[in-house]
Amino acid sequence: MNEFRKVCQMSDLVTNSGVAALIENQQVALFYVEDEVFALSNYDPIGQANVMSRGMVGDLKGELMVASPLQKQHYSLKTGVCLDDKTISIPTFETKIENQSVWVKL
Repeated sequence: MNEFRKVCQMSDLVTNSGVAALIENQQVALFYVEDEVFALSNYDPIGQANVMSRGMVGDLKGELMVASPLQKQHYSLKTGVCLDDKTISIPTFETKIENQSVWVKL
């Protein structure tokens, strides 16, 4: 399916932090940063665990990113590309906010 799914309310998110959601059997990490919601796979390809929602968010050389809580690699919130090794990436998903609801397109 390639359509938006309602995932949660904006009030369920924590600013500058991540939460995990299960959408159609896919674990997704949601991050509310700078008035925008970013969604990426919750799976850390290096640490090989579903933990990305627990990572720390920040800015690395002008790029909004999340640091894996396991081995501390940095991933772009916008593209999912690993900023430490450009050959590795995490899938990202399109998001939108409507009437204070968060929608994600897998």
